[in-house]
Amino acid sequence: MHDTLPPVTFDPALGLAVLRTPNSQYAVRVGADGSPRHLHWGRPLDSAVLARLPAPASPAASSFEADAAADELAPQSGARFGPAGLQVRFADGTRGVQWRFAGAVVDGGELRLRLDDRRRPLRTELCYRVRPDSDVVERWTELTHTAPDADPARPVTVERLDSASWTAPALADYRLSHLVGGWNSEFQLRRDRLPVAETVLTSRRGITSHQASPWLALDDGTATEERGEVWSTALAWSGSWRVTVHRDPVGRTTWTGGFGHEGLGWTLRPGETLRTPSYAGLYTPDGFGAASRGWHAHIRRHVLPEPGRDRPVLYNSWEATGFDVDQAGQIRLARLAAGLGAELFVLDDGWFGARRSDRAGLGDWTPHRAAFPEGLRPLADEVHRLGMEFGLWVEPEMVNRDSDLYRAHPDWVVHSPELDATELRNQLVLNFARPEVADWAWRTLDDLVRDHRVDWLKWDANRAFTEAGWAGHPDPDRLWIDHTRAVYRIMDRLRADHPGLRIEACAGGGGRVDLGILSRTDQAWVSDNTDPVDRIGIQHGFGQLFPAQAMAAWVTDSPNTTTGRRTPLRFRFHVAMAGALGLGGDLTRWTDEELAEAAELVARYKSVRPVVQHGVQHRVATTGPVRAVHYAAPDGDDHVVLAWRPTTRFGHAPAPVPLPALDPTARYRDLDLDESHSGDVLVHRGLDLRLPAGDHASRMIRLRRVGSA
Repeated sequence: MHDTLPPVTFDPALGLAVLRTPNSQYAVRVGADGSPRHLHWGRPLDSAVLARLPAPASPAASSFEADAAADELAPQSGARFGPAGLQVRFADGTRGVQWRFAGAVVDGGELRLRLDDRRRPLRTELCYRVRPDSDVVERWTELTHTAPDADPARPVTVERLDSASWTAPALADYRLSHLVGGWNSEFQLRRDRLPVAETVLTSRRGITSHQASPWLALDDGTATEERGEVWSTALAWSGSWRVTVHRDPVGRTTWTGGFGHEGLGWTLRPGETLRTPSYAGLYTPDGFGAASRGWHAHIRRHVLPEPGRDRPVLYNSWEATGFDVDQAGQIRLARLAAGLGAELFVLDDGWFGARRSDRAGLGDWTPHRAAFPEGLRPLADEVHRLGMEFGLWVEPEMVNRDSDLYRAHPDWVVHSPELDATELRNQLVLNFARPEVADWAWRTLDDLVRDHRVDWLKWDANRAFTEAGWAGHPDPDRLWIDHTRAVYRIMDRLRADHPGLRIEACAGGGGRVDLGILSRTDQAWVSDNTDPVDRIGIQHGFGQLFPAQAMAAWVTDSPNTTTGRRTPLRFRFHVAMAGALGLGGDLTRWTDEELAEAAELVARYKSVRPVVQHGVQHRVATTGPVRAVHYAAPDGDDHVVLAWRPTTRFGHAPAPVPLPALDPTARYRDLDLDESHSGDVLVHRGLDLRLPAGDHASRMIRLRRVGSA
């Protein structure tokens, strides 16, 4: 943080608000019309220089093109023709607001800009927060119907309430980085020239989605991993969302985002406040790698609930047994997993109700009597006796028609009575926006954790919303907000009531991964696709925003159940070691040689876990099919490089890989080969990876600083 200035200042004479992070500055100026307008986001500027900055203006101003600077949250009034972040409709049919600036409140690192409608009982507070150890600016919006509760004033319909609007400076060009994908192919990184148009990134599915992520980055098209200015934002929301990026024909680029998608509307009654989720932004002058490292540090310090705890090496039974689950089989797997060094055993789907396929049982969270005649406690006790924690798969938001819960409460599902319900994976969604449903879910999970000594919940959600209605409710679209917030509340309460309980986020793989869900879970299941070749790309995209300790990665069987690809065990391990290592294969079919090799590799992972999970991640520049990632311990002494080559070509040996994060004045020892290296050589010429011959080659390299060059 800047030495002589507080983190946030507001000059009422200039209408100028300035937020300062250790390496950046964000500035807003209140316009003559009362609307806060964007002024600066980038490198820190001298206060006097900042105060004299002219308001950005359009070079094509006319009666068809507004001349004002971009809004911090654009309403749909005045000469504004881009996407509006705030859209409201009053009872008389009037759309839009006109602001009167009502003052600013500064409280340490937090700023609130208060705006009152000139004629209506409506107030908006644009909220900002900065922290002394992060370059992230957090923003959210609070909209309040200020008429007294007893006032006969009619409700306001809120058609759009974004968390924030962001503005990029004038650049020679614009490039958009974002993540796309699908089930089994999440987090595919795309970098494309931003068209002169409105580009919409969205999920209409009730969850964050596999298809898109509420993260993006903008640059001028020349930024690299280590150089160039990058502006990046991420929305902390786990339901439907929308971000609209607008590049206009005269060079202005803005984007606005928040919860909900088009076509929804919420009712705001007198005395009510609607608060959005946080939409955070980060600026760096040092490339995509620095942007990711900035996000990783922020997520560790201010998002993850227990970042200092090591993520355990887990074993999950799903790929071994599917729905064919019983006590004896799970105990056999648990004993094998413990022998490999697993620290957590997770019993996956199939343990409850009438669950012997995906057609029945969801909602009936009591142990299957034939499979577990004494309940889950004997299994949990044996897992604990083996020195492991006990984890349990649950999908509390979902229900099968063929279940006791649905037969008792068919009205609890998300549905529109006049439409036929679409079943996906033979299941329906429970409406957690209904208090009685959310209360049932909390009581059910609370009992499970207590009665069966559960240390870990894998919380899954295997379908999207369809025909989303709430029959009889006066504000039915609230379910799109209130369902997600109920999930949050239940997770928060479980963690509060059961200290030490950990939760893994999952939605058919990586369908619900964002800053909102990670603020109450310990890690995310990134994809149901465990093929190590595919996982290299999936993990690369995931790491643009999220740190390695939040990335669950398993070693499973070969051939892979998704792709049929055969890969060596060591290659599978080296790919999974890039995150929170897990095991998921059918250990009863592994040979003695495979079990022994796996135990050795688990032990090696544990030796580097502090560096991988708590260190600083650097994506390494490579050539050809080689991919690598470098982790540096916080003190800079220990380093881990994981390198993979899925395919090989005759006559194309991989070039040495530069490691720019090392100290060029130091010397480093390869702890496995007992060789000494000059830091200067490793930084500028590179490290010879010495990969084995053939396809699916990999290596884990451990380096330690041993002195000066």
